Amino acid sequence: MHMHISSGEVITWLIVGALAGTLAGMLVKRRKQGFGHLVNLGVGLIGALIGGFLFKILDIKLGVLGSITVNLQEVVAGVVGSLLFLAVIGAAKMQWARRKAAKSAAPPAPRK
Repeated sequence: MHMHISSGEVITWLIVGALAGTLAGMLVKRRKQGFGHLVNLGVGLIGALIGGFLFKILDIKLGVLGSITVNLQEVVAGVVGSLLFLAVIGAAKMQWARRKAAKSAAPPAPRK
């Protein structure tokens, strides 16, 4: 399978990522400012790349949404990618916290 991604598509994913990160931050944090401007931007940029790539690989087309405006599909892809990225980060943080808790709860090794 040969997939061509143009520089224009990547630039669109990055620009739309700023909006996607803000929307994902609002959904996850349940507050208007999300994670804050810079973190929202970073999450959105990473999410737009992840979502754009996944939508391209999986050949996801949103039909009517894509024909309403060129960028609406990219916004959806960016939000999906941002949410996936946040889920991976959240799972990693939970795993790290479990390991830390297990380490501190373990009795100290006996000295010889």
